[in-house]
Amino acid sequence: MFFKNHFRKISDLETIINRIHMNMSNNYKDAAQLNLKELEELYKELQEKGKVNEKQAEHYEAEIYTLQHNLRGFTHKDQKPYWT
Repeated sequence: MFFKNHFRKISDLETIINRIHMNMSNNYKDAAQLNLKELEELYKELQEKGKVNEKQAEHYEAEIYTLQHNLRGFTHKDQKPYWT
């Protein structure tokens, strides 16, 4: 069976993405931010080495964009105290 949007996932990137989601769900804001930077750097490195095909690039660029959007303001320093 042929899947039109099927592509081979890159396990190292998937591991980092899973770690980000886990840290977000546990409210580990600093760890999630660090993992996002790690994901961006590894993706850029793999892309420069030519290890990311077109379908993978579409998927991971969309995933990184979504995570960047979701993690914007997701830091302890931007957290408002509940008593104010």
